[in-house]
Order: sequence, then C-alpha cells, then structure tokens
Amino acid sequence: MSETVITQMRTALQAALAPASLEIIDDSARHAGHAGAASGGHFRVVLVAEAFRGRSALERHRLVYAAVAPLMAGRVHALNITARTPDETN
Repeated sequence: MSETVITQMRTALQAALAPASLEIIDDSARHAGHAGAASGGHFRVVLVAEAFRGRSALERHRLVYAAVAPLMAGRVHALNITARTPDETN
C-alpha cells in the first residue's frame, strides 16, 4: 500500500511544485500502535523547489499540504516536511 501512496504523493508534488529534488520516506512502521496510524501512514517529505523562494516555512508547508490534500483524507495521517529552495541546500 505505501508504494502506491508514495507514487501518488510524488506525482502530486511534482505536478504542483516541480521540485528539483524530492525524497519521500515511509515512517509508518515507527508509528505503529499510534492512535492515528490506523487511519493512514506517516511520511517524511524532503523537497527542494524554486516554488518556495520568498515564502515562509508556514507558506511552504501549506503548498505541500495543498498538493497532497486528497491523500490526507485517509491514505496519509501525518507528514514531516522539509521544504527548501535550491540555494538553501548548500
């Protein structure tokens, strides 16, 4: 199941933000037994995108959440987001 979610998440984020790099890690196993774990997986998303330039951390997170909103309705319970611009990676 998580591979399908990761593929859907990758497709949505690439379409919305055109990231220069994108890493999605399934952390669901680390949260087994957590009350929300039954309703969806836990994922870490690390993105580098020009779309984040000039935006606050909150705005960046909102962009990511907007891109994956359909998945948040059940397939994804939690996201840990790292969102940077290309020049913030050095």
